[in-house]
Amino acid sequence: MNLLPNGAWRVANKKQTHMNNLRNNVQLVGNIGKAPEIISLESGKKMAKFSLATKEFFKDSKGELQTETQWHNLVAWGRQAEIIEQYLKPGQKITVEGKLMNRTYETKAGEKRTKSEIHIQKMLMLMKSKMNSEKSN
Repeated sequence: MNLLPNGAWRVANKKQTHMNNLRNNVQLVGNIGKAPEIISLESGKKMAKFSLATKEFFKDSKGELQTETQWHNLVAWGRQAEIIEQYLKPGQKITVEGKLMNRTYETKAGEKRTKSEIHIQKMLMLMKSKMNSEKSN
């Protein structure tokens, strides 16, 4: 073990480099909300914006099963945005890995707002969308 300047202890081994990669890492499995919004940039690159719903199940104080849905804002760039445009549809189940980013913007009324987004680094389609299944029939 090594003593760090802040007084904390660190175990130095091979896992340490792996832990450094986890500092800003988000992994989600969920269903796509509305159809992804595709934006073509002046550079020719594409950007995709869409929401992903994740569900958690738990029992309340009465022992009844409850569901809680969280909505996440996702952003993808380049080739991933093109794939999203071509294949992803509302309701489709996917898993994503990315990093959490916060951006600040100003509304038309001049109010400053902050929005949290997950910038996708990896994505996996877990089931075919209904529209893709219909196309193959």
